[in-house]
Amino acid sequence: MPIEIGKPIPYKFEGNQISTAKQNKPEKESTVREVMEDMWDPKYFEDLEARRAKAKAGGGQKRIYAQHGKGKLTVWERINYLFDPGSFQEVGSLVESRFTDFGMDKKRLPGDGVVTGFGTINGEAVYVAAEDFTVIGGTYGEYHSRKIVRIMDMAFQSKAPFITINDSGGARMEEGIAGLDGYGDMFLRHTRASGKIPQIAVIMGPCAGGACYGPALCDYVFMVEKTSQMFLTGPAVVKTVMGEDISTEQLGGAESHSSLSGVAHFKYPSEYECLDGVKKLLSYLPKNYREKPVRIIGKARDHSEELQEIVTDNQRRAYDVHKVIDTFVDEGSFFEVHQDFGKSIVVGYARLDSEVIGIVASNPMWLGGSLDIDSGEKAARFVRCCDCFGIPLLTMIDVPGFMPGSKMEHGGIIRRGAKLLYAYCEASVPKVSLILRKAYGGAYIAMNSKGMGADIVYAWPIAQIAVMGAEGAVGIMYKHELEEAADKEAVRAEKIAEYNDKFMSPYIAAKLGIIDEVISPEETRRKIRTAFESLSSKERSELSYSHGNIPL
Repeated sequence: MPIEIGKPIPYKFEGNQISTAKQNKPEKESTVREVMEDMWDPKYFEDLEARRAKAKAGGGQKRIYAQHGKGKLTVWERINYLFDPGSFQEVGSLVESRFTDFGMDKKRLPGDGVVTGFGTINGEAVYVAAEDFTVIGGTYGEYHSRKIVRIMDMAFQSKAPFITINDSGGARMEEGIAGLDGYGDMFLRHTRASGKIPQIAVIMGPCAGGACYGPALCDYVFMVEKTSQMFLTGPAVVKTVMGEDISTEQLGGAESHSSLSGVAHFKYPSEYECLDGVKKLLSYLPKNYREKPVRIIGKARDHSEELQEIVTDNQRRAYDVHKVIDTFVDEGSFFEVHQDFGKSIVVGYARLDSEVIGIVASNPMWLGGSLDIDSGEKAARFVRCCDCFGIPLLTMIDVPGFMPGSKMEHGGIIRRGAKLLYAYCEASVPKVSLILRKAYGGAYIAMNSKGMGADIVYAWPIAQIAVMGAEGAVGIMYKHELEEAADKEAVRAEKIAEYNDKFMSPYIAAKLGIIDEVISPEETRRKIRTAFESLSSKERSELSYSHGNIPL
């Protein structure tokens, strides 16, 4: 006889005996005995809860205190803050190392130093592998690596973003080559998933040796000031081998990698702010290369009337291109990438009428907007990332040329600058360009010119499109005439005016079809918006957008 939920069973329990409240219905006694015999022994649940508790406790309270003492969150504090409340499901919580050598039988714990699983962030499915520094220093072991590989496979098969949270002492010495070999399995999966699903690395502690290359193969790297470190060889080895005395922070801290090496795309003062940044970035990216980013309704605005005040017709006067961007994108929507690296170009995501676009913009506040080695590579990587995930590109041009000098030439500006040309030529997403002022020489060509595949090119009336600026051109073309002239300045001024009339005007480029239209600053937002609307159905072949996002 089935028992109805919510109704009391008319029996009382006395020790191991069952007695009925009503002796006149013996048939119910046998029914209850059947129910009790079918119920599981409580020991199973007690054992399960004990094992779960042991896995969740990590390295214990003492090590958790040590983690907090370094200004770091625990692995579960990170996961609970990052994922939508109640959405996270762990995978592989009871996995343990099989090794017993070198005291591993006393060190090993369920989970093996990494928490893997899936949940939702901003309501969308995301997979994660988060290292637990409180368990054997979060070191990579054989099963530690297998757990990460397993969750990466799940992310790839589900076509959902993957996040790796790194806080590890590196390969586990006690397991020898078995622990080290797992790196290759992870690198292979990072590469196979590149350009197919977003991959984000969050460095929240040490990340040393070969472990650095996992994050480097991801699309974006986040770091935290003072507590994040990345380096192939630590300060002690550097001092021994190279004789260089350098601190951990100087060698591989967030500041160094965000401004000097360009390894880190984002840095934040605290772990909470860093995780907020990860959530924000995910809101601009699609789940995978076949889908579009989630449409988030924002506050559209048009302050194009301010553009003449921000960008004067004095070609020598610098301005902040961020202010230009803010006049036409949805309010507060611009999210800059690589803010402290390659500053002569600004790149980032924004929304235009709630639709995500990628922006590449010359920044005259730094090197006059010239393209150098760092800015060229930075922009190339961003362009490729946008193309991987189907995000339309807006390029804003005010570039006097490639940065000259032996440092640039010997640093490979030809080879490395070519990466930007290649990225733009390969990109098949909608591409719109706007020439604000200067567009000179090879740098103009590199910044998504019409010949390189731009779908629509606009220019303001003050734009100057030429091989080089008038003063430089006149100095070369009329060198001997200027040397012999009685009034050199008068002749120079005359020749500059002549050169401007013949070569610099945007209307000359418009006549030749090199630009599509000359527009007034007040038309900027409307023209850009309608251009992207018209290109929204642009067809892309499978071949053109299934490439990976190689770490340029």
